[in-house]
Amino acid sequence: MKHVDIYTDGACRGNPGKGGWGAILVYQGHEKELSGGEELTTNNRMELTAAIEGLKALKEPCRVKLYSDSKYLIDGITKDWARSWRAKGWKKSDGKPALNVDLWEELLPLLETNKVTFKWVKGHNEHLENERCDKLAVS
Repeated sequence: MKHVDIYTDGACRGNPGKGGWGAILVYQGHEKELSGGEELTTNNRMELTAAIEGLKALKEPCRVKLYSDSKYLIDGITKDWARSWRAKGWKKSDGKPALNVDLWEELLPLLETNKVTFKWVKGHNEHLENERCDKLAVS
């Protein structure tokens, strides 16, 4: 199984507001940049979208290390929040509806297809790929 590193970031002017996302896929020294945006969105939606689009760009199941500065994304998966919300009919532990259900529903199957580990990186801290993803997201 191939190993791919995926670096992601999302950004938003206003929250909600105009937003963008960026992803960089790295495989054996080769890089592919992806980016996109929406007119009215939130930062969390853009963070999730960056991860989804990065994973969707894979042509076959891979071992992936996904880097993000989003605690919402990282904790949503590594602390099993999203799977728990799904099991409870997309309700959080306090009974309130989970947010961004459409994106979590798109992300979770991608995590079953690929073997993904998540790595949190501190945003705006001179992490080269994170800074590049940020530039893609805001462009």
